Amino acid sequence: MYRRDARYPYAFAMSITEAPRSRATTVEPGGIEAIPASRRHGSPWQLFATWSAPNLEFATVFVGVIAVAFFGLGFWQAMAAIVLGNALGGVTQGILSTWGPREGLAQLVLSRTAFGTRGNILPAGVNAIVAGIGWFAVNSVSGAFALSYLVDPKLQTLPTWASLIVIVILEIVLAFVGHDLVQVFERYSSIVLGIIFLIAVVTVFISAKSAIGGHGSNAFTFGGFSLTVGASFGYAAGWNPYASDYSRYLPKGSSRKKIGWAAGLGNFVSCTILMAAGAAAATVAGYNPENPTASFVAPSLMPTWTADITLVAIAVGAIAANALNVYSGAMSFLAMGIKIPFKLRRAIVALVFGVIGFIVALTALHDVGATYTNFLLVIAYWIAPWLGIVFVDRLLRRGTAISSLVPDKAKYRNWAGPIAFVIAVVVSIWLFADQLSFVGIIANATTPHVKFAIPAIGDLTALVGFVLGGMLYFILFTALKPKLGGPLATEPDLIVGVDAADAVA
Repeated sequence: MYRRDARYPYAFAMSITEAPRSRATTVEPGGIEAIPASRRHGSPWQLFATWSAPNLEFATVFVGVIAVAFFGLGFWQAMAAIVLGNALGGVTQGILSTWGPREGLAQLVLSRTAFGTRGNILPAGVNAIVAGIGWFAVNSVSGAFALSYLVDPKLQTLPTWASLIVIVILEIVLAFVGHDLVQVFERYSSIVLGIIFLIAVVTVFISAKSAIGGHGSNAFTFGGFSLTVGASFGYAAGWNPYASDYSRYLPKGSSRKKIGWAAGLGNFVSCTILMAAGAAAATVAGYNPENPTASFVAPSLMPTWTADITLVAIAVGAIAANALNVYSGAMSFLAMGIKIPFKLRRAIVALVFGVIGFIVALTALHDVGATYTNFLLVIAYWIAPWLGIVFVDRLLRRGTAISSLVPDKAKYRNWAGPIAFVIAVVVSIWLFADQLSFVGIIANATTPHVKFAIPAIGDLTALVGFVLGGMLYFILFTALKPKLGGPLATEPDLIVGVDAADAVA
């Protein structure tokens, strides 16, 4: 039972009859409602495992491969770009994770303050597609290849499509059950995957030792460097729209500093180490980026026993990543304000996304390299402007409550967010994008007249989008003066009515 809090029309305080949290294997009910105090649990440092485990997969390794094999950087040049891109993604992951415990709300629900209830359909919808379908397909493919190669390198005993079915079923089960089971799986898989990938990384570096030195002397190109920064940031920051989805269950008084460090370091360390392994592997003569999984576990890089356990880790890592992707994709879908009047609405949406993601993955089994490169950059194209906007919005709202703004029935409007977002995305892509199907005006003007040449400036879309989005939002916020909440001290213990299907509000 809930009782209304007179301070806000959509805020409720909990009664003593509120149900306690259930076991990890119990299907998480509801949708995107705020998490009440009685269901809060966990430690900030559990986020280190939450954001390490999903990066311990081959999709992370392949970013390092791209830097050397596709963007033409030497190993040490690639590492400088990888560290910078991952550092930026880790910092933003840490900051966003600190927002979860205050209201107990998911990330794309918190985004409503910057975009308005209906305007938030734009970023929430994009993330639902990118996370629940795009990332799901990418990671499922890498896991399927690993499982098939493990059983039979000739792909005759266990075809890749059959492996894909096995991987997808396990991913959907985790996401369907929900938050607590996902957290348990991430915790234990981070330990197992961490040990296996550490062995694999050390083995790769030993095998590539001499090749690394030779590639370190490659001519530096700013274009290749900026593309690698963009791809690394796109991967690490790809988790940003999920950040508070997994910190919202922490007690409200949890240390913000510990939350930020745990989430940020978990993301940065795991990404950087595995991308380094990919960059090192790509320096070895004979490495084939068109067949990346098989090349990474080839005899030239690691012995058979190491290759076998690495393939197992790649398959399990794909499951760890996609458990988060499908879970948060479903959360973002519900954050659009779509009413699904079922107790297990989040679980049902996760199941549907898993099925759609499987179909997309099935069609992508025959094209890996170029598609993945473009996908990473496109991720950064929309996340960077969104980040600039939500960061500026949080700064402008410091010290104020949001309980009267985020409920679905509040119908809160803030056109500053959608306008700034659309302009920043369109302008940054129009001028600076570097895709196979489209090259921005400025990027094209700096591209040598050689087939498949990289623009001299590379791809600065994410950087421009972040700055432009933040600046435009600040100007529009000042001009349009969207509604502010009351003092933060008056915010109620629980905000209800956030989910469109919540009949209490």
